[in-house]
Amino acid sequence: MDKSQKTNSGTGRTAGSSNTMQAIVQDRYGSVEVYHPQRVAIPEIARNEVLVRVHAAGMDRGTWHLMTGRPYLIRILGFGLRGPKNRVPGLDFAGTVVAVGSKESRFSVGDAVFGISRGSFAEYAAVLEDKLASKPSNLSFEQAAVVPISAGTALQALDAGKVERGQKVLILGASGGVGTFAVQLAKLYGAEVTGVCSTAKADLVRSLGADDVLDYRVDDFADGTQLFDLILDIGGNPPLSRLRRALARGGRAIIVGGESGGKWTGGFGRSLRAPLFSLFVRERLSPLASKERASDLERLRTLIEAGQVTPSVDRIYELHDVPKAMRQLEAGLVRGKIAISVAV
Repeated sequence: MDKSQKTNSGTGRTAGSSNTMQAIVQDRYGSVEVYHPQRVAIPEIARNEVLVRVHAAGMDRGTWHLMTGRPYLIRILGFGLRGPKNRVPGLDFAGTVVAVGSKESRFSVGDAVFGISRGSFAEYAAVLEDKLASKPSNLSFEQAAVVPISAGTALQALDAGKVERGQKVLILGASGGVGTFAVQLAKLYGAEVTGVCSTAKADLVRSLGADDVLDYRVDDFADGTQLFDLILDIGGNPPLSRLRRALARGGRAIIVGGESGGKWTGGFGRSLRAPLFSLFVRERLSPLASKERASDLERLRTLIEAGQVTPSVDRIYELHDVPKAMRQLEAGLVRGKIAISVAV
């Protein structure tokens, strides 16, 4: 869009444009069939928001949880009891600013940006300024769109684990969205990295810099042959006792996720138990309460533009193929991240 084109600040509408957009919508929780394309109103923006023309969106496990409404804990936490509070799914995105909500905005119409929105599977999205940053200049929109949630989570997990040069770091789920960034960041910080994934994805993890790769189907990371100073538990659901068994004396385990468990707390059950477990051992097992913030996006942009971190995009789907992309994610077939291209 031409920067000279007039905008109605705060309304989220560009002069002379339609007031509707194409989007993927869900009105209830369930399987991928709850997703359907629909024309909806372009979102209004508040003074602390900008309106972005979405060029690409990212797909992550958080989007799956919000699609299914599972575990039920997320409904209680405010995402909607009977159905999703936000009808348009999607979190990660990259695009172009088309309207700003305040004259004091850090951004101008025409700026290329990436960040975290409330509904990125659509042609337009409203974005809080504190969840937005300038897009890395050396990435395509599709590459940039898969960065915010996953890379931000990896960054915060390593910060929480107080990773240091020379430490031995184990990353469970190393071939996934968060894991592929965690491997690169841990190596950047000077750690010796062991990744855990399937044999089919071992080459990807090695290409990202991992010193060793374990196949989760045949290798036992807690068999005592190796002890780790830091474990990032991203893609598994091992008992807390097994995590502790693989830790060096005084080591740390950061629990980022877990996709199995009961319908009420799911994999989050271990996160709830970890602080209590840690009271009785020398090692520290802690859940990660990740935050969505522009400062992390700025840190990541600097690393990406320096060539030190690169997103791993497995496949790019069109907006109407979001259900197909979600099925790939559910089946565990994704290496790194999936991007959704939104036609401009």
